[in-house]
Amino acid sequence: MSSAEPLAEADVTVPLRAVAEDPGLALEPVRETLRPGALDLPVRWAHVSELQDPGPYLLGEELLLTAGVNLPVEQREVDRYVRGLRAAGITALGFGVTPPVHEELPRVLRRACARHGLPLLVVPVSTPFLAISRAVSVALAEASQRDQRRIAEAREALTRAASSGVEEVARGLAQRLSGWVAMVDGDGLPVVEVHAPLPFPPELTALLVRLRSGAGIRSATTELPGGTFVVAQPVYPQATAAHLLVVGRRRRFETPDRAIVGVGAGLLGLLTRSATTALRGTMTALLLNRISAADAVETLVPGGEYRVVAGVGEGREPDHDGLPEWLGTPLVETGEGFIAVVGALPDLDELRAHGWLAVAGAPVPADELPAAAGEIPALLQRARAAGKPVVAGGGLDDLVPAEAAQGFAARTLAPLAGRPELVETLRSWLAHHGGWDRTAAALGVHRNSVRHRVGQAGRLLGADLSDPETRMRLWFALRWS
Repeated sequence: MSSAEPLAEADVTVPLRAVAEDPGLALEPVRETLRPGALDLPVRWAHVSELQDPGPYLLGEELLLTAGVNLPVEQREVDRYVRGLRAAGITALGFGVTPPVHEELPRVLRRACARHGLPLLVVPVSTPFLAISRAVSVALAEASQRDQRRIAEAREALTRAASSGVEEVARGLAQRLSGWVAMVDGDGLPVVEVHAPLPFPPELTALLVRLRSGAGIRSATTELPGGTFVVAQPVYPQATAAHLLVVGRRRRFETPDRAIVGVGAGLLGLLTRSATTALRGTMTALLLNRISAADAVETLVPGGEYRVVAGVGEGREPDHDGLPEWLGTPLVETGEGFIAVVGALPDLDELRAHGWLAVAGAPVPADELPAAAGEIPALLQRARAAGKPVVAGGGLDDLVPAEAAQGFAARTLAPLAGRPELVETLRSWLAHHGGWDRTAAALGVHRNSVRHRVGQAGRLLGADLSDPETRMRLWFALRWS
């Protein structure tokens, strides 16, 4: 089942009015710069900059604060400054009146902001920029907590509704999102719907066709004629032939809304596709020798070639619940990390966003999966050392026959037979580019132990470990062993 991911700080915004109308800040909005809806624009953060061109250092949707230290005098130059801020995507500009730099709001800035539609707030002398930054931070934290509570309540309600079937989940989803809901099958026919505009308009039908032609974890959004906003995504398991969940309403979908849609998609997918039942049936047939392991993989993850994908937690507690959905497979084993068999390469960056540093083996036929799993520890070692996901396939591994590679590895590493601690230390040391401290941290031992073991390995191998070519040969021997 899909679970709603924690809202990242960058996903949370508050409306500009939450800051502009805060009585404790005493900010004065310049009315002629406020277009309709300006105070409802999102603010992601408050940032102070006195640069004449801060655009390259902004992410967008900031409340930019300045005392005008480097503000040009000429109207043309101020217009260029304001256009640059608009192009950078800031939400509003806060100008601090700071004698003796500026006794009042410069007229050239007022005119430029009004001309280019950039909301302008005057910050009085009594309000430090730090107070504004703190107010924005507090508002963002409160908004994040509200969103998390809303998602959690929706997850609990929809999970309870799942015991009554897909219709109740669809009704609950429509109620939570104040819109209409439809789940359509591979032919575009509704399996269940709540107040959906059937038949779908051509624009929506075309969107669903494009969505099905993609790969991996996908979603799509559009605005239909008449002002209806629509979000669509496959239900679990992620596959081009899977049912699609479509939700529409008159308001845009924010980050928590999308998280709730994801929860509904996971529940509807489990209820309609019954992946658990399919897995049980296949495993029973496998245990009774009615089908081969290759046939079992083909049944559960259709495709010609397969990959072994594995991951370890990175930085924060990773999300286990959504792994089958993000990987597009029910063949997932979890523990401290996970290992899975997939039919198509998943989005490793998406997995990383959920707390997983993942690697993927090369594509192989189903009967070669056990051998492919053997390279996963080395791939994980490379991923940890590089600090990024790793995908095998291509390069030297594809050019060297497996039998020759294994023979080379056996001959090269024979002197280390029976000394697994030396093999593992050498592997980690090479993966960390000869770094003593990083290798020690990775193995959980003292750096002197690393030096001692690497020295022992070098003497037993009769190898000069300072030679780059020797290191290269040993690395490939360890990969192929």
